[in-house]
Amino acid sequence: MSIRHNNIDIEPDNPFANCKLERKKYANVLLDLVNSYNNGFVLAINNKWGTGKTTFIKMWEQDLKDKDFRTVYFNAWENDFENNALIALMGELKNLTTKATEPRFKKALKNAAILSKHIAPIIVQSIADKYINATGIKDALVNATKSLNDIFENDVNEYAKKKKGIKEFHKSLSEFIANTNDGKPLIFFIDELDRCRPNYAVSILEQIKHFFSVPNIVFVLSIDKIELGNSVRGVYGSDKIDADEYLRRFIDIEYTIPNPENDIFHKYLYNYFEFDQFFNLEDRKKHRELELDKNNFLNICSILFSNGSISLRQQEKIFSHSRLALRSFESNNYVIPQLFLFLVYIKTIHEDFYNKINCKTINIVELQKEFLQIMMGKIDKNTESEIIRLEVYLVNTYNNYLTYPYQRANLYEHDISGKAKLLINSVIDKTEKGDLFLRILENMSRYDNIENLSIEHLLKKINLTEVFKS
Repeated sequence: MSIRHNNIDIEPDNPFANCKLERKKYANVLLDLVNSYNNGFVLAINNKWGTGKTTFIKMWEQDLKDKDFRTVYFNAWENDFENNALIALMGELKNLTTKATEPRFKKALKNAAILSKHIAPIIVQSIADKYINATGIKDALVNATKSLNDIFENDVNEYAKKKKGIKEFHKSLSEFIANTNDGKPLIFFIDELDRCRPNYAVSILEQIKHFFSVPNIVFVLSIDKIELGNSVRGVYGSDKIDADEYLRRFIDIEYTIPNPENDIFHKYLYNYFEFDQFFNLEDRKKHRELELDKNNFLNICSILFSNGSISLRQQEKIFSHSRLALRSFESNNYVIPQLFLFLVYIKTIHEDFYNKINCKTINIVELQKEFLQIMMGKIDKNTESEIIRLEVYLVNTYNNYLTYPYQRANLYEHDISGKAKLLINSVIDKTEKGDLFLRILENMSRYDNIENLSIEHLLKKINLTEVFKS
């Protein structure tokens, strides 16, 4: 059993073979785009962190290689130790050189060297060195004026050189690219641009626009546009910058990988982390009240992870921690899968709420209010009954956790005729008397034998404060 989800193996001849999210069809769409506009453009794959962008573009890159495209993969976050983005980008292109194309690359490299020169800091430093120990302010001012004139003249000359250099660089780079890939565009992947240093991210965008805007290069940027926009604002020191408009200058086409169908990924994670090794234990199958645990676990997964509400990486974390916590249960222990997974879910996604439960710092009404806020977007006619059941388990076990048995507040009572009546209101069951909520609550004492179970039974295991039993 693995404690973490390892990187997916990408088979050279069938790169999407192990893709559990069925994303090959999106790679085919993007390939059509590349083939239709092979003269070059900038494509941004815009998805939030943790949605599988890196895995997707690595699979797509291998798929392109299999179709005889030349590709470059550059992880901006791993390489932001290099201050000069132009050097880094040219360094990646160098990997494409052959004996036949090396002369053209060297020519492009020579022109790039002109563009990467930063003369101003050197001049400023030379002036500082010259006058730092000057004895006469008057002489320094006179000489500084001369130096400023020299600087201005040098800057004008340098500007002219750079402008000419850009044209020469474009020409030499175009020649190199044209002879690299037999007429097909070069696909240049830049991954995790939103995670690197803000000034480095902006520098890469500027270099692509000004220096690499030549025919036959398709740049594929893997980004979280919101985070990249924050980097732009940080670099320019203003929240008033229209980051979307700024990024529009660099990005020709924006594409978002659709969320996978609801059940695909969590069923894959269920098998990957080998939950059946626990839920299908022979000792558990002997007990009628435990035999539906697997189904109940998967059903609550479908509800909690619906509508792409949390990232794939967060789902991995929830499954990993859940499987680890299950090792603290005896083979015949109650797990209450709906409540167990919900608690791991809020520990991961809504930690403040989890801590309030763990530390007993909220009352029942506050507990229900926060529960409703979390579940609000997940309630429909197909899920309502399961969410009411989850509310019952949460309220009852937390009520048992708050005080000693003889001090517990009753959640329902029986009238003279023996008919049950709720003493609290359900936030999910909107029937006049909370019929389903009450029925589930009653059945817990009649059939399920968990009426007196405290949520502490689950919290200790989720908090990893009990020894492993398996």
